[in-house]
This record gives sequence, C-alpha cells and structure tokens, in this order.
Amino acid sequence: MPSLFASYLRVYEPLTAFDRERQTFWRAYAREGRAAGPVEGPLRQRTAVLEALGAGWTRLPDLPDEAYVLQDEDTLLVCPWNLRLRVAEAALNARDGVPSVLADAFVPPVLAGQAKAIVEDWRSGANVLEHGVPRVHEQVATWGVPLRWFAFVGLEERELILTDSDRTLRYRTDISKARRRAHRAVSVLRKSLGDAPITEAVEEGARWLEEFHPRSVVELDYGGLVNLLPDADLKDDDSPGLVLAGIGALSRGDGDAATEAYEKLVARWRAVQLLERCN
Repeated sequence: MPSLFASYLRVYEPLTAFDRERQTFWRAYAREGRAAGPVEGPLRQRTAVLEALGAGWTRLPDLPDEAYVLQDEDTLLVCPWNLRLRVAEAALNARDGVPSVLADAFVPPVLAGQAKAIVEDWRSGANVLEHGVPRVHEQVATWGVPLRWFAFVGLEERELILTDSDRTLRYRTDISKARRRAHRAVSVLRKSLGDAPITEAVEEGARWLEEFHPRSVVELDYGGLVNLLPDADLKDDDSPGLVLAGIGALSRGDGDAATEAYEKLVARWRAVQLLERCN
C-alpha cells in the first residue's frame, strides 16, 4: 500500500496507444472532469486499495478505471492507475512477515494465488488483462527517489510550485528524451562498472520506457516528499544534474569526480530515508 511520503515515476500515453474502446472511455473520463490531479491522486489510490482489502475477500474485487490526465489543446495523455494490480500487490504484501494463521485469515491462499497470478502477468507482459494492456504506467517509491530515476530527466525540466495551497516538485520530459538519456547512462555504466546493481537498475528502467508509445510524456513527481523538505532544499535541488555530472565523469574516466557526485546525491537522499525510522 503506497505511503503518502512517496515519489512517483509516471508515463502518460496518447490516446492512440489504447484500443478504440479505451480511447472512447478515456475521452469521456477527461471530458467529465473525473480525473484526479497528482496531488490528491495518491490519497484516492490509497483509499481505494484499503477499501478493496476490507471487502471480505470472497474474491479479488473489480475496481473502476482511474487515471491521471494531461490535456493541452488537442492532445490528451493518460496515465492509468491499474488499481487491480495495486490491490493484488497489497494483498501479497499483507501476507509478508505475518504468521501463516493470520495471513490465511486475512488473505486466504486461494486469493493469494489469484493476486500472485495478476502481479506476474503484469510484470511479464505475457497476457493482456481484461481492462487493457499489460503496462504499469506508474512506479512508486516510498521515503525517497530511486537514484536511477534521475537519469531519465533533465534539470532544466524541473517544475517547482511553492504556495500555501500547493507544494509540488516534478520533472516532465518527452519519452524520446528519457529513452536517449537512459540508453546513454546504461552504455556508460556498463562500460565503466560492468554488471553492477546500478547498471542493471538503469537498464531495467530503460526497458520499461520502451514499452510505451513514442509520443508519451515521462513525469518524475516528488509527491508527498515535498512535505518533508524545506523550501530552500527544494529550490536548490539539482539531483538530475548530479546524475548527469556523474555519468559524464565516468564517460571521461574521471572516477574521482563521479564518486564525488554520487556521494553527494546519496547523502542528500539518505537524510530523507532516515526520516522513515523516526516516523
């Protein structure tokens, strides 16, 4: 179940990425103003998942199709929430670290099996589920931002809002730019570090970006993390720039400069991650 102190990596696809039935549905969804914004959306998702988990577990519940929407004149882009997948993941997570008697009482084995099948289908892309294509449009990370995400965006793409009613820090970019950055990072990391965990993580992200329509938009949203950080830190945030500097240093063979950029980035986000222990 997603924490409100979470960050998000989203892909918004144009309507042409969906079949005709889905295109009609998402047009009406946007026209009727049913979409939540990125500020209220995570709470709505969390509420939907918690309510589904409390449904008595006679079966995995059907959930409404929801999405984030970006609209600019004639262009409509959609980032589906995939709530059925979220509920399945939450069901499996609810069994982790719990004695089997309690786990079976809350999520019976037969339903855990259904949840596992849904998660595996979505992750493998082997099957098309009843509500659309097997693509996960939103990745969620709690108490921090995975460092690999910063390899997909540029510092100049930052959008910062600091008002009494809205605190937002996000980066938005065309998916073509995100893919180029990801592939360059993978190439440099593989040449410099080989099969290191960071190489494999960025490579996995690059493969994920390839699943989407070429006119999609990628968004890295700090989400609820903005409420943990003072205004000065948000204004000075240059995390994508540090990743770019580190990758550039590696490509030149300057290990010292790469290490300096990496350590600065890790120290910055470790301070946020440590807040989880105080929560």
